Amino acid sequence: MGPLFVKVHERDNVAIIVNAGGLPAGAEFSNGLVLVEATPQAHKVTLRDLAAGEPILRYGEVIGHARRALPAGAWVREEFVAMPEAPSLETLSLATAIPVSMPVLEGYSFEGFRNPDGSAGTKNILGITTTVQCVAPTVDYAVRRIKAELLPRYPNVDDVVAITHNYGCGVAIDAPGAAVPIATLGHISRHANIAGSPLIVSLGCEKMQPGRLLPNDPALPVYQFEPDLIRLQDENLRGFGEIVAAILVAAGRKLELLNRRARQSLPASELIVGLQCGGSDAFSGVTCNPAVGFAADLLVRAGATVLFSEVTEVRDAVHLLTPRCATPDIARELIREMRWYDEYLARGGADRSANTTPGNKRGGLVNIVEKSLGSIAKSGSSAISAVAAQGQRVRSKGLVFAATPASDFICGTQQLASMNLHVFTTGEGTPYGLALAPVIKVSSRTALAERWPDLIDLDAGRIASGEATIESVGWDLFHLMLDVASGRKKTWADHWGLHNALAPFNPGPVT
Repeated sequence: MGPLFVKVHERDNVAIIVNAGGLPAGAEFSNGLVLVEATPQAHKVTLRDLAAGEPILRYGEVIGHARRALPAGAWVREEFVAMPEAPSLETLSLATAIPVSMPVLEGYSFEGFRNPDGSAGTKNILGITTTVQCVAPTVDYAVRRIKAELLPRYPNVDDVVAITHNYGCGVAIDAPGAAVPIATLGHISRHANIAGSPLIVSLGCEKMQPGRLLPNDPALPVYQFEPDLIRLQDENLRGFGEIVAAILVAAGRKLELLNRRARQSLPASELIVGLQCGGSDAFSGVTCNPAVGFAADLLVRAGATVLFSEVTEVRDAVHLLTPRCATPDIARELIREMRWYDEYLARGGADRSANTTPGNKRGGLVNIVEKSLGSIAKSGSSAISAVAAQGQRVRSKGLVFAATPASDFICGTQQLASMNLHVFTTGEGTPYGLALAPVIKVSSRTALAERWPDLIDLDAGRIASGEATIESVGWDLFHLMLDVASGRKKTWADHWGLHNALAPFNPGPVT
């Protein structure tokens, strides 16, 4: 393979190097462009001479301005790029370019679990939720016992998961910001993959009492089996041994009920798929994210729900999203979430520029503007049908912006409030996983998929080299999602049991 670069948009005046290991100075491309200096893979080079102050264009958008004159074939380093201001939230177009609905995609299904509330599970799990971090080690101990002593008797139950977290006490529980983690944890405790009915373990004295975590909700039906509740400070429980025994007895009752459940054919419209990226590089917006976007369009056509999130990684591309909103009111809701997060960052003395990591920069991304433009490719081309605020459960069909921070762990936790399947794209690589929902990993580069063949589920890097197309990889991902949701295939994260701890977002004060 000779020297190759990828130019995304006809207006672009920079392109990224495709060749693994990068290219040396003097390398000449088929169009006659010659590299001024050695340039790493995924990093940008100028396609023509750029004057000082001239806009630098990628994805057809301004990602910055040249701090100095750059000759054609120059390596565009971070220090050579002045970051532009974020798009103003006051002048955005609202629902002015609503995409035309694509043809309905019929006949696709998966083997899942139907729940009493009408939701669909992709796993059959006993979930043990906690109201406060104090009880987490006890529950973890009990779960180890349950897995070893009880679970083998119940072949139709996939797993036992402790829903532990670092919240529940030592916080201003009535502060407005507290509503976000409480709602998130409450929704996760009713997750579709635990049949919406957890076993609850409480300490007893904590601020987040069970009734606050799981209040009576008139929108929810009465379940066929209500959640059990065990309080460690109950005077009837004497010592650690009795506490653990009580958890095991309650777990046994739940396992009996869960074991009666069986997978059944459900339409693909029952999938709620969360999309996320982590360890992004300059290929992410060229290969894996567009392929995920194509698969997202397929899901929307099949009647499913697709969530894209990560406010900070949308903020600099919001001007491309508000025109796609199905109504002006939905566009205003999207702007509301951008403004809320701008103010949140400002209160903390930070701004969006704090988002990019050393790995992002090593992978060729010069700033959050470029990262955002690549990130939103995951949303595909469908109209945005709804917006969910921080901590809200998504109840809409179609493409939904579900507001979350961009942190992998916090975003994943908040998306768990709604999703039953997760797709995670990565350029630099991460072994991230979740216990409650399958996580499909899609790599932006073939080199990563080859280096981590037992961690990456799908290689989208073939798009950059011309071995595959965005459409073909998108279809591959769509079929893989149906197989994973059906239990026919297991993700590598589930194979190895790589499950990150929950990290609920708490914008409220800690006392």
